[in-house]
Order: sequence, then structure tokens, then C-alpha cells
Amino acid sequence: MGQVIGQFQGKQWRQKQIRKITDKVFDHFKNETGRANLTFEDLYIAVLLVYNDINKRLPGPHFDPPSKEQVKTMMLDCDLNLDGELDCEEFVRFIHQLTADTFVIVSQGLIITLAVAPTVALLTKRSTEGIPVVGKVVQKLPNSVYASLVTLAIVLFQQSGQGVE
Repeated sequence: MGQVIGQFQGKQWRQKQIRKITDKVFDHFKNETGRANLTFEDLYIAVLLVYNDINKRLPGPHFDPPSKEQVKTMMLDCDLNLDGELDCEEFVRFIHQLTADTFVIVSQGLIITLAVAPTVALLTKRSTEGIPVVGKVVQKLPNSVYASLVTLAIVLFQQSGQGVE
């Protein structure tokens, strides 16, 4: 179970997910337009695509994309060479800034899930007594093992339901 927890909370996992999304979106625009950089119009469409992928890949609530004004302000901050366009590395930096709060919310949701699930599992363990075969097996399991199994099942269910790769 520690590996599952580490997968969601690890900085490398977040970096990998962001990089996967940004590379996919940047390559899409590079192939579509033939340009090596993103203009503001392309960038705003890219932000919408990135938020679409975030909402598909990450567990948690739906995240609304920022307004055009917010994107314009952030673009100016991330445009290091001041050419009015973002190259691939500037785009990755832009997306890191844009999604920082998103990952905090996702992490908090997972922490709550991982704290609440074992408690609920232990509170409901007694209710399994009336179920033939299953009740006897559940009652023989130590509380820590039962809570871990239920928590792992909930995390895996959330992961499969969100389509996380």
C-alpha cells in the first residue's frame, strides 16, 4: 500500500504526469501549426486541453481552467526570451505554475481518503458478521490487515474510475 501512496504523493510522479501532458499538448500544436512555439491563442487552447487531461488523469474534483486574462499574465511571466511566444521549456514552466494548486488539492483529497477509509473499514467490520463465508473470513483478519485491504481497494477503485495511467 505504501507504493500506491507514494505514487500519488511523490514529486517525481507529479512531474512525470505534468511532463506527459505538456509534451502531448505541445507536440499537438507543433504538428498542427508547424511552428516551434505557442502564441497566446495557441496557449489558451493548450491550457484548455491540459485541464481536460488533468480532469481525466487525476483523482479528485473537476478543475476549471483559468480565464484568458490570467493566462496572459502568466504567459508574460514565463516568456523568458520575451518573444511573445512560449517554447517547449517555457510551456512546461507555465504549466507547472498553472497547476501547482491543483496538485495540492488532489494530494489533500488523497490524504483524506487514506485517513477516512481505514476508520470506516474498522467501523463497518462488525456489520460483515451476518454475511455467510465472507463474515467469518473478515472476522478472522486482524484489524490492521482489514483496514489496509479496504483502503487499498478504495484507492484502486478511485484510480480506475478516474482513468489514471
